[in-house]
Amino acid sequence: MTSPKIKNPPTLFLDKLKFLGPGFILSASIVGSGELIATTVLGAKGGFTTFWVIIVSCLVKVAIQLEFGKNAIISGKPLMVSFSNLKGPKNWAVWTTFFLTLFKIIQLGGMIGGAAIALSMLFPEFSAFLLSFILGAITSLLIYKNYYKVVERTSMFLVVSFTIFTIASVIAVNFSPFGFSISDIFSGLTFELPSELIFVAIGAFGITGVASDEIIAYTYWCQEKGYAKFTGKNDGSPEWRNRANGWIKIMYLDAIVAMIIYTIVTAAFYLLGASILYGREAIPNGNELIATLANIYTKTMGEEVSIAYTIGAFFVLFSSVFATLAYWTRLLPDIFGQMGWINYSDRKTRGKWVAILAWSLPILWSLAFAFVKLPTLMVIFGGVVGSVLLLLVVYAGIHFRLKNAKLNLASGILSKVMFWLSVLSIGLVSIYGIVKLF
Repeated sequence: MTSPKIKNPPTLFLDKLKFLGPGFILSASIVGSGELIATTVLGAKGGFTTFWVIIVSCLVKVAIQLEFGKNAIISGKPLMVSFSNLKGPKNWAVWTTFFLTLFKIIQLGGMIGGAAIALSMLFPEFSAFLLSFILGAITSLLIYKNYYKVVERTSMFLVVSFTIFTIASVIAVNFSPFGFSISDIFSGLTFELPSELIFVAIGAFGITGVASDEIIAYTYWCQEKGYAKFTGKNDGSPEWRNRANGWIKIMYLDAIVAMIIYTIVTAAFYLLGASILYGREAIPNGNELIATLANIYTKTMGEEVSIAYTIGAFFVLFSSVFATLAYWTRLLPDIFGQMGWINYSDRKTRGKWVAILAWSLPILWSLAFAFVKLPTLMVIFGGVVGSVLLLLVVYAGIHFRLKNAKLNLASGILSKVMFWLSVLSIGLVSIYGIVKLF
């Protein structure tokens, strides 16, 4: 008897669109601090020269993401179960993910601090420190009940909002003295990387596009959307194979739509930084970055454009905080379960820990912002940590690829070429950056 959870994938394109969703959450997470801060700073310091770093970062990592998503659909199990089965000491990959995630508390402090700074520019009567806690509380309210649909719909709203404001900002800057040309854009596609930009470039590569966190998070969203549930457990039948192929292809479509969105927005922020800030004697750091961009808009195009940019900056930064909290409340209970600290299979226990983390994590992030007070540095630090985590993600991706290859699901020559190109480029960039930095 067929389980009522099992569902055949739609065949019509418009029907397939109804099952997109994980990619919107991913876009909300991706287009955040990396795009507004790390990407803008890289453009400010390198001009158009390093534009290629951002484009490559957005395009190249999606192949690893697809392997993680495919493994989530095929296995139907939380990611840390798969991580615990990687070769090596017991749970080494789970522990590594846990410790590197703890380091990224600093990055999240920069992200929530940046969102609070943008909001304080709109409401100057409130301090950024106070607003960071208010934003944390709002985020907690949206997340603590653990409703996937709330996460998906809120992410969709945030994605639409920041996409509109970002594209409007790029259009607006071309009516100012800071406008740029097509030749400027092409000059940034020559694969040059000046030595003095390595730290910022590696940080930007680690945090822009689908970074290590988003690749890991994507597995949870694919399962909560229902791709694995609809596919059902592998019983070796042709029916299961057809369902798996269909749902994996829908997951591919979801990931590609997300890639288009975050590549456009990421490129836009880089171009803003390169056109407006490049050549300035001092690149703004900390709280001044968003204010500097907004003030330039005010001087060249009026107060209304400055307000529009600031609203867009808030949506970008807050969307990343929101999606990351949703992800961490899934990841950490999964880790705790693999460590044997909680009974992860018990739904009530899992829900309890989601609520605890939803309320406690934003407090930690806000305190990190209060102590460090330099969002730019905090975000770039998180990007470097993310580059280290990418090495683990690449290793796991290779393991998933080899393990699932015998099923030969949604895997053609292009898929193979893109996967190994992704592995090679991520590995080389991450190792090169770590060697140069340390």
